[in-house]
Amino acid sequence: MDPLTQIQLTRDLVDIDSTTPHEIAAGEFLDRTLHRLGYQVKRQPVLDGRFNIFATTGRPDVVLTTHFDCVPPFFPSREAGGRLYGRGACDAKGILVAQIAAAERLRAAGESRVGLLFVVGEERGSEGAKAANTIAPGSRFIVNGEPTDNRLATATRGVYRARLRATGKAAHSSLPHLGVSAIDKLVDALVALRGAAWPGDPDMGTTFYTIGLISGGIAPNVISPEAEAEIMFRTVGSHETLRRLIETTAGTHVTVEDVLVVPPVRLTTRPGFDTEAFSFTTDIPFLDRWGAPLLLGPGSVTVAHTADEYVEIAELHRAVELYERLAHQLLT
Repeated sequence: MDPLTQIQLTRDLVDIDSTTPHEIAAGEFLDRTLHRLGYQVKRQPVLDGRFNIFATTGRPDVVLTTHFDCVPPFFPSREAGGRLYGRGACDAKGILVAQIAAAERLRAAGESRVGLLFVVGEERGSEGAKAANTIAPGSRFIVNGEPTDNRLATATRGVYRARLRATGKAAHSSLPHLGVSAIDKLVDALVALRGAAWPGDPDMGTTFYTIGLISGGIAPNVISPEAEAEIMFRTVGSHETLRRLIETTAGTHVTVEDVLVVPPVRLTTRPGFDTEAFSFTTDIPFLDRWGAPLLLGPGSVTVAHTADEYVEIAELHRAVELYERLAHQLLT
């Protein structure tokens, strides 16, 4: 695949709205494209008519994979100043096309042991990856694509999403002594968590968190009987350690409920590549049957999910070379 074709194919894919869970049109486009290139293409049903794409030309030892869903809002592609803009430009449609281009180079050199796996739903629960794990073909390595500035990742953080619930007693706001404010209890818990000593890791750094959602109360003139908040931790170790810390620090004010757990991952690396540990998580924890995991992709996570998402066109071309070189190393 020549560089101009690579960029046009990327733009064609970016111009299809595939914000989760609306990936069907993009999946059909990928199916047609890969069939036209001569791949054996399997559609794997996921949910609500959505499907993963698994493309091969032989029995794969190495599988290149990423997702083709995006976060909202959708906006189409454009080129300016050596950059390709658009929703999914770097997360992860530009990566996806770079993987196809690398597989095409390898196939032109006579290498049929490289497969392509493109999944839905990464941005909202990894449903596609979880389904794909049931059809693992016995490959030895899986190379996931996410925006890593074309560095090979040494590790990624996990996720622990917890819901804190406070319970109070409703009363008329003119008689606060007759009630118990759940909102006050929740605020006290959140303030207490600011002083907690969260665990760290020599490679990934210290655990951190953000408060994503807060809700509570009935009306301005009612003492709040209920309140809750959801907290997202980016973890470097066991989520159970964090839960115990929350309960020790703020358990007198709130109860703690697990919402989502994705473990941190240590990744396979190879010599000759720039490396870095990353604070985001990926589909990799849900693809453990596909072989030893690696993570590499063009673009920066600092512009992913933003209103100005872009990727440097030169980085897209470089990614093709890096995927090709990495696959050669893994196959030999």
